[in-house]
Amino acid sequence: MVKSLKFLKPSVDKKILILLAGFAWIAVGAMLLFRAYQWILLTPLYPTLISSTIGGSLAIIIHHFGFLKIVDKNLDRIIPMSGKRCIFSFIPWKSYLIIVLMILMGFFLRLSPIPKIYLTTVYIAIGMSLILSSIRYLRVFLMETFKNRQS
Repeated sequence: MVKSLKFLKPSVDKKILILLAGFAWIAVGAMLLFRAYQWILLTPLYPTLISSTIGGSLAIIIHHFGFLKIVDKNLDRIIPMSGKRCIFSFIPWKSYLIIVLMILMGFFLRLSPIPKIYLTTVYIAIGMSLILSSIRYLRVFLMETFKNRQS
């Protein structure tokens, strides 16, 4: 019976886990930036410039001092893996709980009376920092791919 359920646990190589993590971060970052863009279209130019500048500046700080540490922890966990692993193991299972919490927070923030121009700043900061941090996943994926070809 257990062997017949093995198809429910799709397994992939660690390189694919690294690539999936990078694409997941890019996808979430792009989604946040798209939401911010929709709100920017409804806002006058001057507040948009201020919000975008602050969001972009915060993105660099969040990327460097926050998300890169998370990326490095994930990579330190994935790189030593051998054989095929569950496709969902590109992040630790506890992180899935945090993701659900963040989705709920985003949902309630969008429903809140907070002006969208302020949310734009937050969405730009987090979206850009996710995309910037995903570059490390993609770089490590390429290094792992070419390392295996040279061996």
